[in-house]
Amino acid sequence: MVSSVPKKWQLISWQKKDEQFYRIPCEWRLRRAPSADVASYMKIPRECGLLNKEEIRITEEYDATSLAEAIRKREVRCVDVSRAFCKRAAVAHQLTNCLTEILFDDALKRAEELDAHLATGKPPLGPLHGVPVSLKDTFKIKGYDASIGLAALCFKPATENSPLVDILLKAGAVPYCKTNIPQTLMALDSHNNVFGRTLNPLNTRVTAGGSSGGEGALLALRGSVLGVGTDVGGSIRIPAMCNGTFGIKPSWQRVPYAGQEGGTPPALSKLSIPASAGPLANSMRDIELFFRVVAESKPWELDADVVPGPWNSLTSIQGRRMTVGVVRRDGVMEPHPPILRVLDEVKGSMQGAGIEMVEMDITPLFKQCQSLANALFGVEGGNAMFDLIEATGEPLSPWLQTRLRRKAPLSLEKIRELQAKRTELQKQFLKIWKDGQGREIDAFICPVAPHPVPPIDRYNGASYTSSFVLLDYPAGVVPVRRFEKRDTKGEMPKTKPIGTWDKANRELWADFDRVVYISTPLCIQVVAPKLEERRLCEVMSAIDNALKREASTPVSKL
Repeated sequence: MVSSVPKKWQLISWQKKDEQFYRIPCEWRLRRAPSADVASYMKIPRECGLLNKEEIRITEEYDATSLAEAIRKREVRCVDVSRAFCKRAAVAHQLTNCLTEILFDDALKRAEELDAHLATGKPPLGPLHGVPVSLKDTFKIKGYDASIGLAALCFKPATENSPLVDILLKAGAVPYCKTNIPQTLMALDSHNNVFGRTLNPLNTRVTAGGSSGGEGALLALRGSVLGVGTDVGGSIRIPAMCNGTFGIKPSWQRVPYAGQEGGTPPALSKLSIPASAGPLANSMRDIELFFRVVAESKPWELDADVVPGPWNSLTSIQGRRMTVGVVRRDGVMEPHPPILRVLDEVKGSMQGAGIEMVEMDITPLFKQCQSLANALFGVEGGNAMFDLIEATGEPLSPWLQTRLRRKAPLSLEKIRELQAKRTELQKQFLKIWKDGQGREIDAFICPVAPHPVPPIDRYNGASYTSSFVLLDYPAGVVPVRRFEKRDTKGEMPKTKPIGTWDKANRELWADFDRVVYISTPLCIQVVAPKLEERRLCEVMSAIDNALKREASTPVSKL
């Protein structure tokens, strides 16, 4: 007979969900849930009747850059902006379950104080004065939990802010919510036992990605204008791909990562692979705004790991012709036909914009990355995380059940061997940044994943993203277009799968209902050399501009 007595983790989850519910004002609650046959939630925020015309305008017509300017010019009030985004985030959460901690009351109070500051004639606090900013649940905000979806960490509010939160506050930002993540932060679909699963608002049949999945879903619904996530295997770039936003994983020494909750022992990343904190946004200029704000705050004074360097002191491509490589395969998983097609489309658009394009075959090196990255991710054996999970009797999330188990920590000698291999691989990769004629390659484009946005819990391997964490290369995502009916055509090569990862990847195309992919985002990844975030932003902006220019060019009729 199965016991009906709730387990400890279930009681904690119910309490946290109740806390969430009561932090959303009654008048901001949806009157009814979407019907089961509605696959896209994108129109609901503007049609649900909860947002007035001005709130819809504020949340849809501005990016963070233009919003900051409008606030400086006193064209909009901070409190009206914050209320609009709090309300839209509340709607987004009720649709997709994208939030964890809700800070609406504190956000509106801060917005009023920021308006009062400007009313006295004082200059803005900083470049983000009055701009609402959402943050992944891993970031600590004083007075709120950073539970990362684990029952054992609930109702233990942070006693201080993460350094990056303090930087954003000093710049005038308004933190108003934290966003959902997967259990253990090691899954590629954002589900945990405390808060539940985040849905993709573009297409509820496919994943919202992980581990910054809540950020991706919130941005897609315009419930955020600027979000901050973290990435150690693809956790910014995968949600950006799944939800059609821009996102960058910087080199780990560029943006403060200190003071976060990761469910692991302190300084473990120094033995493994350090994670990075970075932005997600709906425009490239907002991505660059984030980096400029962080760099100008002298973050190296708050986090000893950050390398000193103002944004304008970093390498720029301005004044010379841009050279960009094209990397098509990683040698671990063969890309699906539409992924290769989009690479060709982007290459053509860039050539049309006068950008020099160079084909690059780095497969012999690229294919070595995933297995080494996976080995380094597991140096501690997951024991600290399992201790937290087992403390309240939590089960593993579905995606993790066949992929994660407690292991013995690696020996110091084994860790040394792995790090030595990593160092040698990084050394070998230095050679890829010049072509056969000795020309410098500014960045290269490649797939974010070898497949389109997959169904829930079907995202399998992360070799196209984790490899660049191993190498410590900054990497970002640029949305290209939506998957169309024509993209269902084409077949995989009639060759034997490269291995088990490729076999699982091919199952997402062969004998698969490809109609599921229609309307989901198709994106590319852009990769630059270590600590070259400014160069990366310039290349990503050039790609975005080339795509928009081509899309706006009328097609001549003969």
